[in-house]
Amino acid sequence: MTALPAMLRAASAAFLLAGPAVAGLGSFLIPIPPAFAAQLVAADSGPFVPGFTDVPVMPGLATAESEPLVFDKPGGRIIQAVLSGEVPRQAVLAFYDQTLPQLGWRRASDRVFVREGEELRLEFPQQAKPKSATAVRFTLTPR
Repeated sequence: MTALPAMLRAASAAFLLAGPAVAGLGSFLIPIPPAFAAQLVAADSGPFVPGFTDVPVMPGLATAESEPLVFDKPGGRIIQAVLSGEVPRQAVLAFYDQTLPQLGWRRASDRVFVREGEELRLEFPQQAKPKSATAVRFTLTPR
């Protein structure tokens, strides 16, 4: 059996990640086997946070900076990227509370997720731009 084409894998991932929220089933989680989840997030055509291969972009958010900060060192990788959009902060938190566990991330505390020796923080820096825009800083560090 051949591997699924990248576009089909990305479409499947988008459906699995956004499907419950779109259908109004925000608290309903779809279990995804880790091996299949890894295949889905590896699809090159998926919309992921710049610098990350496994953190999806929430609909309504877009890149706020031109390039992410990426350091890959022997002790682990350090990545920082900022997205912004006209979405409420609580919607951002709900989206990532729903989707990140499906990709192997475990919530450690408020706005902090961990997985395989890495820590992902979601922060909301103040924006000089319009007050209705929400900025989200994604910071990945070794744990």
